[in-house]
Amino acid sequence: MLFPVRERFRLDEEFLAEYAGRQPEWGPLGYVTFKRTYARTLPDAGGRTEEYWETCRRVVEGCYTIQINHCRNLKLPWNPDKAQRSAQEMYRLMWGFKFLPPGRGLWMMGTNYIYERGSAALNNCAFVSTAEIDFTFSEPFCFLMDMSLLGVGVAFDTKGAGTVRVVEPQRAEYTHVVDDSKEGWVDLIRCLLDAYVGACKRPARIDYSQIRPQGSPIRTFGGIAPGPGPLIECVENIDKVLKPRMGQWISSTDITDLMNVVGKCVVSGGVRRTAELALGAPDDEAYLKLKDPEIHGDKLTAWRWASNNSVATNTGMDYSRLGAQTAKNGEPGYFWLDNARAYGRMKDGANWRDAKVAGTNPCAEQSLESYEICNLVETFPSLHASFDEYKRTLKFAYLYAKTVTLVPTHNERTNAIMLRNRRIGLSQSGIVESFERHGRRTHLEWCDKGYQYICDLDRIYSQWLCIPESIKKTSVKPSGTVSLLPGVTPGIHYPHARHYLRAIRLDKTSPLVEPLRQAGYHIEESVYGDNTWVAYFPVMHENFERSKTDVSIWEQVENAAQMQYYWADNQVSVTVTFKPEEAKDLPKILELYETRLKSVSFLPLTDHQYAQAPYQEISEEMYLHALSRLKPIAFQGLNTDEAQDLYCDGDKCEVILPARVPETPEFDFEQPEEAETEVASEDAGVPS
Repeated sequence: MLFPVRERFRLDEEFLAEYAGRQPEWGPLGYVTFKRTYARTLPDAGGRTEEYWETCRRVVEGCYTIQINHCRNLKLPWNPDKAQRSAQEMYRLMWGFKFLPPGRGLWMMGTNYIYERGSAALNNCAFVSTAEIDFTFSEPFCFLMDMSLLGVGVAFDTKGAGTVRVVEPQRAEYTHVVDDSKEGWVDLIRCLLDAYVGACKRPARIDYSQIRPQGSPIRTFGGIAPGPGPLIECVENIDKVLKPRMGQWISSTDITDLMNVVGKCVVSGGVRRTAELALGAPDDEAYLKLKDPEIHGDKLTAWRWASNNSVATNTGMDYSRLGAQTAKNGEPGYFWLDNARAYGRMKDGANWRDAKVAGTNPCAEQSLESYEICNLVETFPSLHASFDEYKRTLKFAYLYAKTVTLVPTHNERTNAIMLRNRRIGLSQSGIVESFERHGRRTHLEWCDKGYQYICDLDRIYSQWLCIPESIKKTSVKPSGTVSLLPGVTPGIHYPHARHYLRAIRLDKTSPLVEPLRQAGYHIEESVYGDNTWVAYFPVMHENFERSKTDVSIWEQVENAAQMQYYWADNQVSVTVTFKPEEAKDLPKILELYETRLKSVSFLPLTDHQYAQAPYQEISEEMYLHALSRLKPIAFQGLNTDEAQDLYCDGDKCEVILPARVPETPEFDFEQPEEAETEVASEDAGVPS
C-alpha cells in the first residue's frame, strides 16, 4: 500500500441525512453527465451507481482521510471537531456547485485504489520530454501510456529527434503473455519499442488470451474493459511506424506518431479518456506539416488526430509563417517556455522560481517539468454573490488540491518532482458569465485579492502539514464535462450559441444508451471508430449575452492576458476563435502578446464540418422541437460506470483532433436513428 490508511474519516450521519435522496440544482446536462462520467458502482446496492450526495460523501471523506492519515503517520496535531466542521463545509460547497474537484477527483477520490496504488489517477495532466530517449528509449512512451490509462492527459516534446537509430528487432523464441492489467499492456509496448533500438529482443509470439473480453467490469479502477483489440492494433501500428525507418535516425515525426499510436490505443478502449499535446520546434518543417491532409491524409485519419500540435516559441521571433498556418486550421498552438519558467503571475514580475519547466500539459494551463503531474480544481465565481463568499470557496478548493499532493504516485521519478513542487491549479469556470454578472473590473479584483489569499493559505497549511509550499497554485483550465454539472460556460470561453446541440459520448456497452433513446434523444455511432455512441442534447444558454461569434479575436486574447496578469501563476488555457477576416491579425497578435501570455491556441470560426463536434448551433425552432420530443430519462437502478469525454475535456481538444470528415447528416428528431446494437484556525483539522 503506497499510502497506509490507519483511520478512516467519516462525515456525521445526521449531517448526511439532510442530503440523502435529494438532487442539487443541476445544469441542463448535469445529471446525465454525472451519471455517465462520475457515478461509481456501489458494491452493496444491487449494482446501482452513486447519486450525487453519495459521490460528495466519498470525495470529502477521502480528502479528509488522506489528511488525518498524513498527520497520524507524521505524529502531527489533528483536531477531530474542527475537521468535522471543515469537511461539512467542503461538502456543502460541492453540493451548491461553488467548486468541484476535477473529473479525476470526482471519479477516484475516496477509493481504495488511491491508497493502494497512489495518487496518479487523481491528477489531471502530465508532461514528458523525449530529450533522453538515447538513454532509455521506451520510457517516455510508456510513461504516456501508463498515465493515460489512468485518465491523465499527457503532453510530450520532440527533443529526442536525431538521437537514436532505429534497427531491425532481433527475435527471441518465447511467447510474451500479456497480463490483464495496466502494467501488462505497458510492459508489452516497452518490449516492442526497445527492440527497435536494440535494447532487447522481440518475442516471437504474443499471447493476448489473459485479457478480459470487451464489456467486462474493471473492478479495481472502475469502468468497462475494452478487450484486447486496441492493444493488438497498437502493436500493428508501432510496426507501421518503425519498420520503414530501420537504419535511420528517429525523427520528430516518428516520435509524434508513436505517441499518437499509444494514445489511440488508450482512447479506443472506450473506457477512460485521455488527451495528448505534441510540442515541437517552430522551425521543424516536417513536424509542422504532420496534419496536412493533402500530404498525410491516411495517417491523419489513422492516428495523428490523437494530439493537438503546438510549438515552443521564443519571444522576438517572426510569427508570420506560423500565424499563416494557424489561420488555416488552428494549428500549431503556441507555448512560450521562457515565460513559463520566468514568471508566475505576469503582475508579479520575473522570479525564475520555476526554471526547471520543460513543457506544459495537453490543454496548456499548467507549467510542468518532465515526468511531472499535477491536479486541478474548479471554482465557479459567477455562482457567488460576493468576494467574501468566493474567498470562502477558495479555501476549500485549495484544501482539496493541496491534499492530493500528500499521496505519492506509483512512479518514483514523478514523486521526486511532485513532492518537491507540490504544484496545484485552482481554476475558474464561468469567467465570461462572471464578467457579465459582476463586471470585468470586479472580477479581476476578485482574482487579484483571491490569489493573495491563496498564497496566505498555502503558507499556513504547508506549515501545518510540514510540506513545501506549492511552486505555483492557480490556472485557468478549459473545463468541459465538470462545468456541465452546474451548467456554466467552460473556463474563459464564451458560449457556443444561445441554442445548440451538445454531443456526449457513451461507451457502446453503456446501459445509458437505451434509456436515452427511449427518452427521445438522438443517438448515433461514433464515426471515429472509438467504440462509442454519440448522444445529442438540445441546450438553451440562460442569460445569454454574446456567443463566440460575437466577440473579436482581440477581446478574447485580452481576456486571457488579463487573467494571466491577475490570476494564473501557471497558465491560462484559451482557444481563441476568429473569423476569416481576422486571420490576417494572427502574426501581429502573437507579436504584441508574446510578453503577456504563456500559451495560446486558435480555432477558425468556419463551417469545419467535423462530424459529431461537441457543440452544434441550432435555431430556436429546432431547439423547441427537439425539446418537445423528450421524455424523462429512467436511470434508476442502472450500473452507469462510464467514460470521460472524447480525448480531452476542453473545447479545442475535442473539436480539432480528428481529421476533416463529411458533414453529419441532418438530425431527424421525429424518429431518432436506430443504433446498431480561509483562516485555518476556524475550520481545518488543526492549524491555528
